[in-house]
Amino acid sequence: MEAVYENGVLRPLEPVSLAESQRVKLTISDVSNGNAERDLDLMERAKTEVAALKRVPTIEEVRSALASIPGSLSDDVTAERGDY
Repeated sequence: MEAVYENGVLRPLEPVSLAESQRVKLTISDVSNGNAERDLDLMERAKTEVAALKRVPTIEEVRSALASIPGSLSDDVTAERGDY
């Protein structure tokens, strides 16, 4: 969700379904950077995909799958994002 910080208070830009005085935990990111918003969208998509899995792979299975990919994953990510 996006919010604006004004006069010492975070004001949500859309309605929220929270009880009065309900405590929440926030993660704050600056959305003025296009990459930050894109990263947040990617994380939300990944969370949705993981939630839909019938079985979550183990870290060993993930490492094995990634090891079969040629080249450098970090170089690919950097090139895709345009972070040179």
